[in-house]
Amino acid sequence: MITKTKIYFIENSYDYNADNLNSEKIGGSEKTLINITNSFSDDDNYLIKVFNNTTKPKLINNVEWNNINQINKSDIPDFLISMSDANLLAKINCKKNYLWSHSIQSIEKFIRKKQLLPFIKFRPIMILEGEYHYKSRNLLISFFGKKILKIAPDNDFINTHIDINHIPSSNAIFTTKSDRNLKFLLNSWREIKKTNIDSKLYINPPYNLTEDDKINGVILRNKSDKEFLIEELKNSKLFITPGHKTEVFCLAAEEARELCVPIVTMGIGSLYERVVHEETGFIANNKDEFVKYSNLILKNDKVYLDLKKNLFNKRNSRNYKHVKNDLIKILLNNK
Repeated sequence: MITKTKIYFIENSYDYNADNLNSEKIGGSEKTLINITNSFSDDDNYLIKVFNNTTKPKLINNVEWNNINQINKSDIPDFLISMSDANLLAKINCKKNYLWSHSIQSIEKFIRKKQLLPFIKFRPIMILEGEYHYKSRNLLISFFGKKILKIAPDNDFINTHIDINHIPSSNAIFTTKSDRNLKFLLNSWREIKKTNIDSKLYINPPYNLTEDDKINGVILRNKSDKEFLIEELKNSKLFITPGHKTEVFCLAAEEARELCVPIVTMGIGSLYERVVHEETGFIANNKDEFVKYSNLILKNDKVYLDLKKNLFNKRNSRNYKHVKNDLIKILLNNK
């Protein structure tokens, strides 16, 4: 009989489980948890459990989803991974603890969020999502080690059919959080709109559109489900986002990239990791370049198609099987 390696995940956000993966109400970190645990579904060497605020505990894809208030203290995993909150490590007995971070945290914020004492007590290794995230993590709050684990879009984005010769309408889309330099984007869009009078810019709620926004073709997206999001991205000529200092991965940009939508960004935060300049999009150094590169893609079909074909050739370069294998390496190297 195979002795399974037990990997448990714990988080404390809101009521969901893997059945909610396709809902746009699910955020990036929640998608990550669902996708990484689902990636173990056909591997009999591992027992995977999730403890969170689900009100519908059940077995989904061979992963046990449990309510966080129903933890059996005598059930001891080989590895425990807390999503963002060091305090949760106290709920399950384990000698190999990990803290998977989805944000930039200063020492002051770490202390204010009451993370420091459990961090010292449980000595977790930090799991970080990229180069920018790794460099931004202060040594004092990654004292027990830090590892990079790059995430990926889920399979629905990877398996979507893409017609590499299709040229959509000259519209742009912004599907990241509306607090991530949206003001800069809207100011830039006014300039872009002058040479693209028929173009529209679709942005994420919540945001109160002004009359000026409406005149300039800014439209508030109707967030519904993943299938609708995929169609929106496929029918956009440009994914446009300045980036933000709090952006540690930007899954929204990675989803657009997987669907072969060229990206224009300022490269702020982790956005420079999502774009290969002049190959899969453009990284601007200032507002003028941001406007220029956006105009270039919206107005020049050859530039658009060249970028799209480059993106097509990079499709499925990273999926959750890769993420799973990298996670296992991180865990086993700490045995």
